[in-house]
Amino acid sequence: MKTILLLVGSNIFMTFAWYGQLKLKIFEGKAVWTVILMSWTIAFFEYCLMVPANRSGYAQGMSGYQLKILQEVITLGVFVCFAWLVLGEKLKWNYAVSFGLILLAVYFATAFNKTGGASGH
Repeated sequence: MKTILLLVGSNIFMTFAWYGQLKLKIFEGKAVWTVILMSWTIAFFEYCLMVPANRSGYAQGMSGYQLKILQEVITLGVFVCFAWLVLGEKLKWNYAVSFGLILLAVYFATAFNKTGGASGH
């Protein structure tokens, strides 16, 4: 659970770093180099959560593959909320199907590795 919460937090920061500049007033009228520096500043906090999330998950027996797939599905979940709330974009059916397929990938990545361990045995 700690790993998931850290991943959610890190992805919230990263989504704002990457996509916040599309709509948020704080970025309006700024030169691209300023927006990049602002985004890097936000991304610093993403790293402060992502690194311990991966270390924690790996220490608890998740493989690198499992961590990456979990991170991607969390990224999409955070982005769907961001796109709806901040960008004002609706989730279309084809995006929902795509998201469902990624959730299926998480199932396949985790359901058949019952022995655990970072080595994937």
